Amino acid sequence: MHSTGKIVKVILETALLTQHEKINACLLAQAGGADYVKTDARFSSSGASVEDVNLMRRVVGNTMIVKAADGIHPPEKALTLIYADAQKIMEGSDG
Repeated sequence: MHSTGKIVKVILETALLTQHEKINACLLAQAGGADYVKTDARFSSSGASVEDVNLMRRVVGNTMIVKAADGIHPPEKALTLIYADAQKIMEGSDG
């Protein structure tokens, strides 16, 4: 939880970013004290990918929650994201 007592979540439009930009965004979110980094918020078409979740987890380690969102169907995709170390899975952009 952030020093303000609020949970701070940083949403990365991963489908629109290069790998280098994703890494920098995760590092900036971490340095800023965010609690979560989250994939896409439905502004682009691809949704969460295993590759992005893996990358985000490698960058932030265990210091932050990695949340996979959008494009998570069929149910088998949710399982692949969990195996990629997403700690939260969500279809839709409300959380």
